[in-house]
Amino acid sequence: MVGLSRLSLIATIGAVSAQLQKPLLSQPDDVLLGTDKTGHKPLVDSKSLQAQISIDSLFEHANSLYDLAKSSEEEFGHPTRVIGSEGHRRTLEYVSAKLDSLGGYYTSSTQAFPAVMGQVFQSRLVLGHTVPESASPMSLTPPTPGKEPVYGDLGLVDNEGCDASDYPNKLKGKIAFIKRGTCPFGTKSDFAGRAGAIAAVVFNSNPDGLSGTLGTPTAHHVPTFGLSGTDAEPVLKKLKAGEAVDSIAFIDSVVSTINTTNIVAQTVGGDPDNCVMLGGHSDSVGEGPGINDDGSGSLTLLEVATHLTNFSVKNCVRFAWWAGEEEGLLGSDYYVANLSEEENKKIRLFMDYDMMGSPNFAYQVYNATNAANPAGSEQLRNLYVDWYKSKGLNYTFIPFDGRSDYDAFIRNGIPGGGIATGAEGIKTKEEAKMFGGKAGDWYDPCYHQLCDDVGNVNATAWLVNTQLVAHSVATFAASFDGFPERESTKAAGLYEQDALYHGRYLVR
Repeated sequence: MVGLSRLSLIATIGAVSAQLQKPLLSQPDDVLLGTDKTGHKPLVDSKSLQAQISIDSLFEHANSLYDLAKSSEEEFGHPTRVIGSEGHRRTLEYVSAKLDSLGGYYTSSTQAFPAVMGQVFQSRLVLGHTVPESASPMSLTPPTPGKEPVYGDLGLVDNEGCDASDYPNKLKGKIAFIKRGTCPFGTKSDFAGRAGAIAAVVFNSNPDGLSGTLGTPTAHHVPTFGLSGTDAEPVLKKLKAGEAVDSIAFIDSVVSTINTTNIVAQTVGGDPDNCVMLGGHSDSVGEGPGINDDGSGSLTLLEVATHLTNFSVKNCVRFAWWAGEEEGLLGSDYYVANLSEEENKKIRLFMDYDMMGSPNFAYQVYNATNAANPAGSEQLRNLYVDWYKSKGLNYTFIPFDGRSDYDAFIRNGIPGGGIATGAEGIKTKEEAKMFGGKAGDWYDPCYHQLCDDVGNVNATAWLVNTQLVAHSVATFAASFDGFPERESTKAAGLYEQDALYHGRYLVR
């Protein structure tokens, strides 16, 4: 739970927030296009901006960020910068203070928004006489009534449970057993609740385990578990043979809403109708301080924003520090949803920078193509590839599947992409040859854990990728020549069909 004093502090930030687009997108009368308030400066170029990036400065910020995370110890028992915590509030203050010190080069603003958070304290699922090991409560699941166990037979839902007609009337008082399919888990839980089910289990269509999120809560969501296909198989056979499977479901959880805040800063100079935008997230998970995830990305933005002040820009540059990414991309979703069509089209592209220095890193590029995404996404992908090649560095493509803050931009027609260094994925033997490190281990062995501290960031990867971020900013701040003009504000259909995640959570 968030303390009342902490909520009031966050609410205060929200209370003084103006409508985001107005202060950021209007230009003072005395500002000339392509210059800044302090007069003429050389037009930004990639080589010069890259040369100013300092690994010592990055780690100085990282040490400060860890100290801020420690301010949450009284409430959480360990350092964290999760939204609603003292550590996150102080992170926002830190970023804002650094931006305010840059001499009026940027117009900065906050954007307060409601964030839905969930926490599961205990859970248990019994199917017949078996307690399946793979049973995992969905994120944002409601608790069982009274936070006590509920009892009922399993009721098999028809097809993939993506239509109300798939839920039979006889489901009332039972625990719905639903196959994973094309629609979101939240839709299945909602339909189950409307049909009178007391809980739901969504089982995987393959042998693997299944965990995900119900997404935005509804009045009809019921306590919901994910289950592996392996654990579901014997149960499914019994149900299809007409046998009853008595079951017990128990979830002790809390779903609540708090206020939190995005920070956005835009150059005063540069064409406000043609903006290059980039973002990282300011929050961590509750389990740790999040210095790699995503302190590394958010501090990369701060480092680049600081040194960009030594130059003029032809196109405006907009930096964003999103809140609530770890709860399901909440800040970036809210930001994009509140853009008018006119303001949407002023963003020529969005670049996502999340986890820049994983200790067992690979240089990863989102495989964003124009065939599946808004036009320009592929050109951005190729910019990253060309830069790595120019430095004699290897790279690898990773799926563009909705796991970070680019998602809302792509779904609303804005070209996007980004780079990363890996999270809980396993480094292959081939990648160990390409990048060094240890095959068979996670790219970040401290991903979403207490040990994601300053010592968890690889200095080489962080410096290299911050220089690449500087290159991406300098390139588009100077010119959009050859880059596709903005078209629709709607996403390419293939992305919406293929994206299985919303942030770290599987959604369907």
